[in-house]
Amino acid sequence: MHRFEKLSSFKDYIPLIRENSQGKNIGLLVDGPNMLRKEFDCDLEIVRDLMLEHGNVKVGKVFLNQYASDKLIEAVVNQGFSPMIVSGETDVQMAIEAFELIHNPNIDIIALMTRDVDFFPLINVAKENGKQTIVIGAEPGFSAALKNSADDTITLKNSHRPHPV
Repeated sequence: MHRFEKLSSFKDYIPLIRENSQGKNIGLLVDGPNMLRKEFDCDLEIVRDLMLEHGNVKVGKVFLNQYASDKLIEAVVNQGFSPMIVSGETDVQMAIEAFELIHNPNIDIIALMTRDVDFFPLINVAKENGKQTIVIGAEPGFSAALKNSADDTITLKNSHRPHPV
């Protein structure tokens, strides 16, 4: 089991290509309202680079609510992801999409970028169905259950956030 330690900065990580990652297809789903927040300073292009260590991102979707700005939607598209605009809760649509990826024979790895413990059962269903799982999250608020259930975990830490004295 390979786990990443907390990164001092998301942008400091240089991906290493594993020889055994060749041919593995990744379905990457991003919980936009939970992860694409100013305090986390997440760059989706870097997320894609992080995934190169595990395989190739064949499905890359970012779930956004109906209040997402045009600028955010444009940024998602420019970084090569498909924006999924959802009215209401994005978690439900993301779970449905993940469930479809779990049953897609062309996807080997389910990667979820979220901090939300609500996705814990989904990770377990993916593993029960023979999928490798990766969770990408950030502190504070990254669910311990979610981190510990996935095969691989990447914890992002924003070094620009002020530390309490």
